[in-house]
Amino acid sequence: MTTNGLRLGLIGYPVEHSLSPRLHQAALQSTGLKGEYRLYPILPRPEEVVEMRTLVDMLRRQEIHGLNVTIPYKEEITTFLDDMTPTARVIGATNTILCSDGRAVGDNTDAPGFWADLDRLFPHLTEHPTSALILGAGGAARAVAYALLQAGWEIAIAARRIGQAKELIQGLSGALETNLMRAMQLSSPAIGDWLASSNKSSPGNTLIVNATPVGMSPYPDASPWPAGVRIPEGAIVYDLVYNPAETLLVRLARQRGLEAASGLGMLVEQAALAFERWTGVRPDRQAMYQAVSNR
Repeated sequence: MTTNGLRLGLIGYPVEHSLSPRLHQAALQSTGLKGEYRLYPILPRPEEVVEMRTLVDMLRRQEIHGLNVTIPYKEEITTFLDDMTPTARVIGATNTILCSDGRAVGDNTDAPGFWADLDRLFPHLTEHPTSALILGAGGAARAVAYALLQAGWEIAIAARRIGQAKELIQGLSGALETNLMRAMQLSSPAIGDWLASSNKSSPGNTLIVNATPVGMSPYPDASPWPAGVRIPEGAIVYDLVYNPAETLLVRLARQRGLEAASGLGMLVEQAALAFERWTGVRPDRQAMYQAVSNR
């Protein structure tokens, strides 16, 4: 650590609405460590690759002590790293980068962060494997699918580009030696057919997870759920989007009397786990939650 304390930050675009600076400032204060957390917005253009490489090089030299990675670089960032943890390698996405002996190592705290928050909110879901419908097939969807597959869940992946869903399934199925996944188009006909064919005996055990950015600020009036399709009775909705605090998808589910939650708890948990990876110190999660819950 430098005399000025820890230098931490977030790579992504856009990042101006990120709550990560508040979270990590609370983590620093709760542990008594000095430091700062900066935002590194990188436009998704070919020439910006240089900036990403520069930040990772600064981490290797310990000019930066820890980096988070968010949309749209969780998968792309892996090409700049020296190594990945087993979890990040299987998922194929990195949201946390740390330095180990001068080497940039990618990790993924999204998966354990999601599972920890799911267990906190809906403990009856984590006690017994059941079924889930994941909307999206990007890095966040990979992390969610990994966490659920590790617990023996059956999963359907719905994506606008079905080829991306199939690629996700192929990667995780091979690494985890499981055939508990299927791919489908994220469209009204496909989702409607899946719901009709599911015929669940215990619909309350069906989990719907939004792992897309649809509904995120500054576009809070959008929903990833296909128009004209009714969210099944008794389903539980978990939206990884945390800004706004109540997305349109969560609001619609609650209006139907369904249990639903945003991704704020997952955000806090994955941030706390990242902080632990960087510092070896466990932060106060309640302090972190309070720092972002009153926005």
